[in-house]
Amino acid sequence: MKVKVLASGSKGNSTIVLCGDTMILIDVGISYTQIMRMLEEHHLSLFDFSALLITHNHSDHIRGLSTFLKKTNINIYIPEAMYPDLSKIVPRNRCVFIEDNFQINDVAIELIHTSHDTNCSVGYLIKHEEKELVYVTDTGYINRKFLQKMKNKDIYILESNHDEVMLMDGPYPRYLKERVISDRGHLSNKTASKYLERSIGNKTKYIVLAHISEKNNTKELAYQETKKVLPNENIELLIAKQEEETDFLEV
Repeated sequence: MKVKVLASGSKGNSTIVLCGDTMILIDVGISYTQIMRMLEEHHLSLFDFSALLITHNHSDHIRGLSTFLKKTNINIYIPEAMYPDLSKIVPRNRCVFIEDNFQINDVAIELIHTSHDTNCSVGYLIKHEEKELVYVTDTGYINRKFLQKMKNKDIYILESNHDEVMLMDGPYPRYLKERVISDRGHLSNKTASKYLERSIGNKTKYIVLAHISEKNNTKELAYQETKKVLPNENIELLIAKQEEETDFLEV
């Protein structure tokens, strides 16, 4: 399994997951052209991808979706409950409606239902040949049932959106601050680190902190908060950025 975050933040999100011959794209919150250019730099073609997974309908996760649909024949894998939010963009015949557990070729995927201010939002637990990825962003909390399923995975890509003090002392109006810290908002650095402390295990090789707020957080604060809970130096901790892709993470 090889994973690369192409972009992460409030201006656009997209990640690729390569599992042998099965290649999966998660979200298209940046332009089709950007994605094509990034892939070509690594001698990859979007036309070899098997599926697009969508986490939810906010623009920073689907901004490039309309062009993506016009330029490719790749199907969109979503829970049926998400379709009303996407119906103006996505023809029904381009959708594969997924249950909580499903397969894409030889890749097993389980939904992690998240809590965000939209009708349907999800994260993913992706497994291929005993290697496992947790992908969770845009959620106010993680249900205990799903937290249990997240234990001891190889790679975690988890939202660490804001520092609580920076948020409350920052420029956002009160209603927006309350949205961000609510159960349907985003994970703070402290909450993300607590979830990771309860989840990581001896298999864990990489943690990527994602969806860092530009106004209510810093990369250094997010990094230091999670670094406190890491049990050893064998886990590599990285920060996903808005304007710079990560290296390929391979397990």
